[in-house]
Amino acid sequence: MKNTFLIIGLIFIFSASVFAQTDTTAADTARVKVKKLSGKKKKEPKEKKVKKADRIVEEQQADVPADTSKKTILFRANIGDSTNITNQDAIYNRPFISFGRSKTAIGGYIEGNTNYFAEDGVSEGFSMELRRFNIFLYSSISQRIRFLSELEFEHGTEEIAIETAQIDFEVNTALNFRGGIILPQIGLVNANHDSPNWEFIDRPLSSTQIIPTTLSEVGFGLHGKFFFSDNIVSYNAYVVNGLSENIILNEEGKTFIPAGKSEEMFGEDNNGEPMYNARVAITNRKAGEVGVSYYGGVYNKYQIEGEEVEKKQRLDMFAVDFSAQLYEATVQGEYVFAKIGIPGNLEELYGGRQNGGFIEIIYPFYEMKVLNYENAKFLASFRAENIDYNEGRFAATAQEIGDEVVALVGGLSFRPTASTVFKANYRYQWNYDFLGNPPSILGGFQVGFATYF
Repeated sequence: MKNTFLIIGLIFIFSASVFAQTDTTAADTARVKVKKLSGKKKKEPKEKKVKKADRIVEEQQADVPADTSKKTILFRANIGDSTNITNQDAIYNRPFISFGRSKTAIGGYIEGNTNYFAEDGVSEGFSMELRRFNIFLYSSISQRIRFLSELEFEHGTEEIAIETAQIDFEVNTALNFRGGIILPQIGLVNANHDSPNWEFIDRPLSSTQIIPTTLSEVGFGLHGKFFFSDNIVSYNAYVVNGLSENIILNEEGKTFIPAGKSEEMFGEDNNGEPMYNARVAITNRKAGEVGVSYYGGVYNKYQIEGEEVEKKQRLDMFAVDFSAQLYEATVQGEYVFAKIGIPGNLEELYGGRQNGGFIEIIYPFYEMKVLNYENAKFLASFRAENIDYNEGRFAATAQEIGDEVVALVGGLSFRPTASTVFKANYRYQWNYDFLGNPPSILGGFQVGFATYF
């Protein structure tokens, strides 16, 4: 289908328009404005310390309760200047609460929603879910060493998983070592997946059905930034255990990259060959960010006790993503292409090439005082997305292979503060089967909320 190419064209059209707007701001209107916390070395009277803590809290988040402990300080883990924030920083650019002089701080977010969908006129009715409850733990171990972890409870207690447990060792801004359970930088969402940051209840199809967000990996590598006037060049490079042969040997009966995730990948590599991840991004402080990323390597278990029993099969995934300001609107999206090695007897039935992408526009159309919230915002949003699970044609008939999804999503959201959002979405989706028959039509409403705490 041609929908993916339409999305690519839109991405580059919008990107070009945005970067021409040198007078616009790079601060996302739906993000918390970050303030640098600094302290004087000389001792201050207790009353002044209390007032300073109260002032910092008020500046950073208007909805901190009035009875907050005087020894509790809200902060963002290591980001000092909002003009220096990149997608690379999202994992630390979260609210944390520290107590007194403790080096350890906690935070998290919660997300819940309702669903009502019907496919070709048939519905399973109305349902509610507490989709996620995530807890962050941060510690500044020493001047150059930091620890960060994230524990996720998904769908109540249906799935409990450690998403992040990493150590960062900083040599300087341009060179930092990272190891542990990390989030590979692939596409726009995987390393910046917190629900309070998004106006849509469901994550993009390309970020969940091709890029297996949230993808957590055991590995290590380097990351850093270089500053050039109004531009920042950031990079991430990791070696990780990688996904398994379940990419094709799964219950879906097709090539499905997210099925390659397994609990075993946190304990050992399935084939003794690591996978690799890298992302390079350019961020303009006034316009936005463009990133290019790669994730891949050998995914199948091709040898037993050192003896090769089948041919090596590779996964190679490439993504281009952007996020930018077009006047008051935020425009962002990604395009991802994956090439998957398939055993000869499974070709055509299993997709050897997959692609997809999305583009979304978020516009804050009204700002007013609501109750005691001085700058509450109302936002309108729109997303167009497409994924193709099996790109190509049948060899015998030259007919295009189906197995594709196209969707349009519209939404309204209300943000009393930047860290809390109430969302209402409507989704209209076309599902094409493997043979390319007329699509089934899925439509439905979702209403939900997400907030940091």
